[in-house]
Amino acid sequence: MTLRAVHHPDVERHHPEAFFKRGQMVPMPELPRRARAAVELLAARGAALDIAPDYGPAPRAAVHTPELLAYLETAHARWTARPGFSDVVIPNVFQGPGMGGYPTDVLGQAGYHASDLSAPICAGTWAAATAAANVATHGARLVAAGERAVYAACRPPGHHASRDRIGGFCFLNNAAIAAEEMLALFAAQGRRPRVAILDVDAHHGNGTQEIFWEREDVYFVSLHADPAEFYPYLAGYRGEVGEGRGRGYTRNYPLPLGTSEADYLAALADALGLIRAYGPTALVVSLGFDIYEGDPYRGLKVSTPGFARVGAAIAALGLPTLLVQEGGYAIDDLQANLASFLDGFEAAHTEGNDTHG
Repeated sequence: MTLRAVHHPDVERHHPEAFFKRGQMVPMPELPRRARAAVELLAARGAALDIAPDYGPAPRAAVHTPELLAYLETAHARWTARPGFSDVVIPNVFQGPGMGGYPTDVLGQAGYHASDLSAPICAGTWAAATAAANVATHGARLVAAGERAVYAACRPPGHHASRDRIGGFCFLNNAAIAAEEMLALFAAQGRRPRVAILDVDAHHGNGTQEIFWEREDVYFVSLHADPAEFYPYLAGYRGEVGEGRGRGYTRNYPLPLGTSEADYLAALADALGLIRAYGPTALVVSLGFDIYEGDPYRGLKVSTPGFARVGAAIAALGLPTLLVQEGGYAIDDLQANLASFLDGFEAAHTEGNDTHG
């Protein structure tokens, strides 16, 4: 199988130097070279590389509120035009219980639209985030048009972004945007509009969960380090299963910190069984390489060879699949880990297609 891949150079335009963590500003680990490393590897492997076109505001408006989108587009210019404000947008007020108003001031909006202090907005953030959304949209369109597997080199990541809030290095939810695009295209094609999202990032995809919390047409399954001791702390517990029509269509696998590769793969096998039973038309994978044993966040312990087993297990579902890049901060090892994942994924996907053809 020859993997199709999508990228855009503008994803590198977001480059804040630091973010707030543990009471202090620390160096930002979510760097532009993460995307560059992935694209260079894909090119070396002979992947067909598309540069995503601009799909305009509609795909992101299908997921995010008008208020968030207007804020993200204008925040940096409005913020830096104010005397005494910094060159990056970092809020210092937040919405709390009983606070239902929507501010017009950019400082108030910064707090309203943030879940934490780990998503600073700099001059290139909007361009990078919209480019990543276009990459995800193009990948979704390729899958809906018949491609069996597509890799979307998205950056910044997206799975912590909810309908109206940013956080955890995330601004627009790329996986959710891709899923919504697929649903619309499948419905227009007369195919079953049903998509599964499998999140294998070390951190729970709280934004994706929130977006599809009351939906039955998207089945969200996440494997992640236990939020009792790991970001995002406030979501990702086993009892979170969705509400209303979406009850039972969210499943979480919080894993103890330091979970071994063998135990991770066992949990993954169980999660994949749920997705198989759901019977989606396509699969979106929030692909995080921070489950790596050498990742600086040290949540889980998957080895570089182990990523091939993760990729093979996912591909064995035999579903049209969009791989959306999320986290992974051991940048020097990113190419080796991505190559291992793709080796396993491509081999199993080809074998599966031959078996079921």
